Amino acid sequence: MYLIFDTETTGLPPNFNAPITDLDNWPRVVQLAWQLHDEAGELVSQQDFIIQPDGFNIPFESERVHGISTELARAVGEPLITVLERFQKDLAKANFMVGHNLKFDINVLGCEFVRLGQDTPLTKPVLDTCTERSALLCQIPGGRGGKFKLPTLTELHEYLFGEAFNEAHNATADVESTTRCFLELLRKEHYTLEEILQEPGYFASFQTLNPAPIQKIGLQHVNLKAESEKIRAAQQPAAAPPRPNITPTAAPEGLVFAHLHNHTQYSILQSTAEVGALIQKAVALGQPAVALTDTGNMMAAFQFEKQAAAHNAKVKAAKAEAAEKGEAYEGQEILPIIGCEFNVCRNHQDKTVKDNGYQIVCLAKNKNGYQNLIKLASIAYTQGMYYVPRIDKAVLSQYKEDLIVLSGNLYGEIPSLLLNVGQKQAEEALLWWKAQFGPDFYLEVGRHGLEVEERLNPMLVSLSEQHQIKLVATNNTYYVEQADAIAHDVLLCVKDNELVETPKGRGRGFRYGLENDTYYMRSSEEMLALFADLPQAIASISEIISKCEHYGLAREVLLPAFDIPAAFIDAQDAIVGGKRGENAYLRHLTYEGAKKRYPELTDEITERIDFELATIEKTGYPGYFLIVQDFCNAARQMGVSVGPGRGSAAGSAVAYCIGITNVDPIKYDLLFERFLNPDRISMPDIDIDFDDEGRGRVIDYVIQKYGANQVAQIITYGTMAAKSAIRDTARVMNLPLPEADRLAKLIPDLSLRKLFSLPEPELIDKLRNQEAIGNAKELRRIYNGVDLQAQVLQKAMEIEGSVRNTGIHACGVIITPDDLTNFVPVATAKDSEMVCTQYDNAVAESAGLLKMDFLGLKTLTLIKDAVRLVKENRGIDLDPDAFPIDDPATYALFQRGETVGIFQYESPGMQKHLKELKPTEFADLIAMNALYRPGPMEYIPSYCKRKHGEEQIVYDLADCEDYLKETYGITVYQEQVMLLSQKLADFTKGEADTLRKAMGKKDRKVLDKMKPTFIERASTKGHAPTVLEKIWKDWEAFASYAFNKSHSTCYAWVAYQTAYLKANYPAEYMASVLSNNMSDIKQVSFFMEECRRMGIEVLGPDINESGFTFSVNNAGAIRFGLGAIKGMGSGPVEAILEERKNGAFSSIFELTTRINLRLCNKRAFESLAYAGGFDSFTGVHRAQYFAADANGRTFLEAAIRYGASVQEQQQSAQHSMFGEATGTTMPAPSVPKADEWPAIYKLNREKEVVGIFISGHPLDDYKVEITSFCTGTVAMLNDPSAFLGRDLLIAAVITGAEHRITKRGDAFGSLVIEDYQDAFKLNLFNESYLKFKHFMEPGTFVAIKGRIEVPRFRQYPEFVVHHIELLQELRDKRAKMLKLRFSAKQLDQLVIDQLHELFEANPGACQLHFTVYDPLDGVEVSLPSRSVKVQPSSQLFKELAKLDIQFKLN
Repeated sequence: MYLIFDTETTGLPPNFNAPITDLDNWPRVVQLAWQLHDEAGELVSQQDFIIQPDGFNIPFESERVHGISTELARAVGEPLITVLERFQKDLAKANFMVGHNLKFDINVLGCEFVRLGQDTPLTKPVLDTCTERSALLCQIPGGRGGKFKLPTLTELHEYLFGEAFNEAHNATADVESTTRCFLELLRKEHYTLEEILQEPGYFASFQTLNPAPIQKIGLQHVNLKAESEKIRAAQQPAAAPPRPNITPTAAPEGLVFAHLHNHTQYSILQSTAEVGALIQKAVALGQPAVALTDTGNMMAAFQFEKQAAAHNAKVKAAKAEAAEKGEAYEGQEILPIIGCEFNVCRNHQDKTVKDNGYQIVCLAKNKNGYQNLIKLASIAYTQGMYYVPRIDKAVLSQYKEDLIVLSGNLYGEIPSLLLNVGQKQAEEALLWWKAQFGPDFYLEVGRHGLEVEERLNPMLVSLSEQHQIKLVATNNTYYVEQADAIAHDVLLCVKDNELVETPKGRGRGFRYGLENDTYYMRSSEEMLALFADLPQAIASISEIISKCEHYGLAREVLLPAFDIPAAFIDAQDAIVGGKRGENAYLRHLTYEGAKKRYPELTDEITERIDFELATIEKTGYPGYFLIVQDFCNAARQMGVSVGPGRGSAAGSAVAYCIGITNVDPIKYDLLFERFLNPDRISMPDIDIDFDDEGRGRVIDYVIQKYGANQVAQIITYGTMAAKSAIRDTARVMNLPLPEADRLAKLIPDLSLRKLFSLPEPELIDKLRNQEAIGNAKELRRIYNGVDLQAQVLQKAMEIEGSVRNTGIHACGVIITPDDLTNFVPVATAKDSEMVCTQYDNAVAESAGLLKMDFLGLKTLTLIKDAVRLVKENRGIDLDPDAFPIDDPATYALFQRGETVGIFQYESPGMQKHLKELKPTEFADLIAMNALYRPGPMEYIPSYCKRKHGEEQIVYDLADCEDYLKETYGITVYQEQVMLLSQKLADFTKGEADTLRKAMGKKDRKVLDKMKPTFIERASTKGHAPTVLEKIWKDWEAFASYAFNKSHSTCYAWVAYQTAYLKANYPAEYMASVLSNNMSDIKQVSFFMEECRRMGIEVLGPDINESGFTFSVNNAGAIRFGLGAIKGMGSGPVEAILEERKNGAFSSIFELTTRINLRLCNKRAFESLAYAGGFDSFTGVHRAQYFAADANGRTFLEAAIRYGASVQEQQQSAQHSMFGEATGTTMPAPSVPKADEWPAIYKLNREKEVVGIFISGHPLDDYKVEITSFCTGTVAMLNDPSAFLGRDLLIAAVITGAEHRITKRGDAFGSLVIEDYQDAFKLNLFNESYLKFKHFMEPGTFVAIKGRIEVPRFRQYPEFVVHHIELLQELRDKRAKMLKLRFSAKQLDQLVIDQLHELFEANPGACQLHFTVYDPLDGVEVSLPSRSVKVQPSSQLFKELAKLDIQFKLN
């Protein structure tokens, strides 16, 4: 027999995996229904009972699900023991227990037996209708791991019977439907005979008895919800009067309101409220305070306090000004209350069960409370993160001092227990909170117009009165204005990847969303009217505000203590404070370093060093320099390359002497005050470059030195930019993808708010570009409409800027003097063991955090690798820091513009200017690095002409020459402005730096103040005021984009090092360049082309020569790295390199017998063979490795099997007592015969495993056609705007083709074309597709003629195809003349005879044209041939190439 049963309960358990003996975990059963059926499916017994609640109430949320109220259960329910006795009688008759997702029902019912002190009888075999097998029947997509979802009872019922079942969550109805589904599954033989313990023939018998689909037994179901309402109405004779509509009224005497439960955009994807808008709204509403309570984090805390403090400062200033004038001022300051809405779970360290906990609001009374909030927010991430950041009550009680706690919204513990578990449990929880926080614990009540609140709030009021705990009124806000509710709903849909049109609710087919639009910052009048019946809840707000104080979060940067040697420790530092010891030790290190850096310490050098040390002492930052020099020198000792410096830090002679930087600032006129202004104390900022492979080791060193609890990375906030906001909004509002894509592509480089709110003239001025202006006007037209596109733009503008995720700053690291959580809240960093700050880089310094930038510079790795290759190949030890600064070969390389692969000098524009400049000294490189950027770039032609004497050098004043001479009278660097201001007007070093900053930031207030001082002081030195006015005006114009010479010098030095290596050790350098770009196959292809231009051969991978990366062989050729082959991970490559130490491999058999075959698998061998890695094995070509025998086994597989056999034999011999082999060795397989692969097939297999063609290119056979007739490349198609209006003929090979159908049913084609440099996807529509679709075969060589233009009805330029033909036909169709060009020196009788023979052997219709030139005299003679015509065959071209004669087809 089959017992089918179902339960309804008081809720769900916190832990579904808990044992049934955990009585607090499992909910109570309030309804139990069952049916007993025999083997034929006939009904034997049917029962349905509501159970009397004994010692518990039925929570409201549970009642909402099944309709059974506590009142109904008490009125009509049966005692639990009676129901279970009846149930056990039928259970005893059954062979199987049946249900839908029965495990839950077995557990809750089993727990009830335990409560009665009985053993559970629920041990019989289970037949469940909710299994993976029934999921396969229904096939509902979206399950875990790509599987189908388990069907609900409704879904299974609909699948089996084609009709919906809508009475779920009534046990009687559920049992009836489950029974019907189960019996139908039996009829359809869904279960096996083994599962139901039946003999063969059972199903046939069952089907005979039940020939038609199973029908319901016809039970009458009671509407339990209606019955509950009837009883409740009967028990409440006088209905409560309806709540009146909210009418804003004046605040009663003494009652004030402030919002204490607010979320901002940092409650990620849950709120649209900006921090500033939150404060401004509170001020506008005239409220005295506002709290910040983001969910789970404190990311906004610093900005929140900072903006509130800024408002208060303005109010104070305005009050003071009004008082001076004797005027009244009504503005008021606002109290920022920092808090957090924590997820409080049972055990924050238990990550075996998903427990997001209850949402509890904590507010900090003062700075100590804030410190405790930091601790809690940090622990929530670093220890409690599991789906959400969590804490537990034990942690909260440890850090509870000076915290105020609100019980939270509907998801708080007490409200949740009241609604979902029971009053008893809620009361127990309340007593815990009261015991911990006493008068600082408040019961939070909200009124958002929800039915659930109407049921909850009376219970909260009752608990408040019973336990003397004060109520507090809040309006849980997620947006600022009521009108923002729709945008907020869009944001929630973006978070959950749902459509706005999906109905809100619980369960499948519904989505999460707030029930109405009341979650905004209501006015005080609204809130007072809303809580007119609970004035005590409003009164508590004033009490809470009075407990809180405003405390600033900004502070001076705190440096970690640096351990200095005992000899330098000054006892006075400990007694009266100060940094005498650190200053003394820094002076010692500086002068020791200076002795090594400078052959002679001149007065100029010592004066400079002393000035810097005095400034460092005055500003109080000796520890900063000591910390930085420590990890820089540690890096060098670890073999990590350290950059020469970057930014203004390179202007410090102290930094140079102690090893922080590597460029002499005195030699290159770099200024210390540009780095550390002696007149205005500000934190120095030294950014350090390390090679990107060693950067992590340096950070590890810092962690070990200062402790993991004192070092953190810096968080970044990923916000929704304009295009992202549009795409996300369009997706959730169901705007078709093409329309969304079009809108996103129209967006100019401007925020949506500016785009839609700026006056049109101002907008045009900002955009300038005509295309962008046109797009902006089109967007504004759409925005002002009413259709779906307009709505998308409107809502996208509202959610733009929302924080959608967090990341990690690329290089920033924080070091604190003590535990991080004493200073800043921290979080877990993604993909890192380090923690990260919850405050971002923008506020790190203001928050008192020492920030260091550990930058990874790939170029340093590249230089290091090149130096290593030179050592390995040539035995030469190179020191990049000691490269001669006047190397002729290096400057010759710059002069030729051959700077591909040279750091910062490799762009085509830079190459062009270098050819014009023809640099001859390092100063030229520094200047070019500074000038090649928007703004100063316009001075480059003049700079070049002045260098070569083609333009007169003019100085405004003779005194300018000293500092402008090196740049030929042109102001290139900010430092020149600083030096000239000191020389012309006696500005101090500090004043000069202030001037530089003001000009750079266009700070008109400071400039207007400094200009008269400059004119006056310079005039007294005899300079004409009119000239000074001109100089000042020029400085203002130029200084805003003048460059930092310190930075330019450092990076020019790195560039020089790369150029030196390329000029003197080209193969090693290019091998290093290729290795460091191995992950980007486009870059590899680009640099391989540069190698060919340089005459360096790049060979494919070879099993006996290749390393993991690119290397240089004995012949000076670059050998492809094994690590660049797909399928060759580090394991196989390391195994090959390790075994190769024992000698080269002579054959495939020797390789397979020696290599570790557990590491080097079949795929690795196949990839090597395809890439040509075995080409050096004589007697076997690539095709033979893949030739199959009669059993379908390839030769490569046979060789691997043979190797495995030999290795196994050798292993068994080692383990034999006498050392001899114990089996028979498998004979070596013979090499099969096979035809060599065609060139194109061979090259395609190469590309398959390497990503590019190595041993050649499919287009190599058509080089003559390409150079003679083609006018474009595939790369041009990827940048159509740059080549608009150009007619192109492009040679390419088709590497991919698809014949497709549009939504309208029209055929079109997509083909991928590729040439030497790039690939492009081309679409052919309409007539073009019909005309050219026969070319759409991979491997076809084509010549494509077309034009880049803006097609009709389109907005952007595209390549429009006019004609396609086979590339191999191009020569015959277009070749009219063969032009030969050679020098008079080449032309002798032997060459003439050889040419004559060639022409006779290749007769044809193509005319000949000879050009003979004399390079010494510069004379050319053109000689057309009238009688001899030739066939321009490939053989003819090969022979001409052998004779070294230039030729071209016309």
